[in-house]
Amino acid sequence: MALTDNNLIAAMNRDDRDLLSRVAEIIEVRTGKVLYDPGDVVTAAYFPLGSSLASFLVPMDSGSVVETAMVGREGAIGGIVSQGRLAAYARCCTMHGGAFARISSADLEEAKARSPSLRHFFSRYADCLLAQVFQSVACNATHTVDARAAKWLTASVERTGMNDVTMTQDQLASMLGVGRSYASRQIQRLKAEGLIRTRRGGIMVTDYEGLRRRACGCNEQVRAHFDDVLAGVYPELTLA
Repeated sequence: MALTDNNLIAAMNRDDRDLLSRVAEIIEVRTGKVLYDPGDVVTAAYFPLGSSLASFLVPMDSGSVVETAMVGREGAIGGIVSQGRLAAYARCCTMHGGAFARISSADLEEAKARSPSLRHFFSRYADCLLAQVFQSVACNATHTVDARAAKWLTASVERTGMNDVTMTQDQLASMLGVGRSYASRQIQRLKAEGLIRTRRGGIMVTDYEGLRRRACGCNEQVRAHFDDVLAGVYPELTLA
């Protein structure tokens, strides 16, 4: 894996890519690894490479967690526009393990101090991530669980480039903010329609286009904003 397996880094100018390459470390992160919990001091930024995928999750009083944003090779996690080591608000964990580029917060701040273009670029990405969070809030408030489940699965396929999503039904239920039995009924309905298959610890999308038609339009809204602000960064679907 190389730094340019992250679309955000690949879209930077050469000088800024070189600046980050001097301080980045490529590491392997397992599926389900918690990168930050609420209140943790953020000491590093992570850039998913290739099929690696992470999610921001907000723990609720009930003990459930609700997803607010998914980050794959189009983005980054942790202190991208903040200055220095600050506390995390949400939980961030890997949904599909693999290679990540890790840059310490101190090194990232130094790189941004040296390059105004890098600061500006990360600010544009922060705008895109905030748009995704806004869209997620609206989606959770108005769209059906069926449409949201289809949206999450298609977004996972787009970002990883793989039709086999590492996700248990319990995890999907928690992320959608519903009970396991309700989520299970949605999964069974999608299976009956031939859109997905399930395996132990995962869900395989067998009909991406059919599933995309079942999804709400939130992914497309987010893609359109990315294209306006950071053209070419949002992943194009290319299944492995």
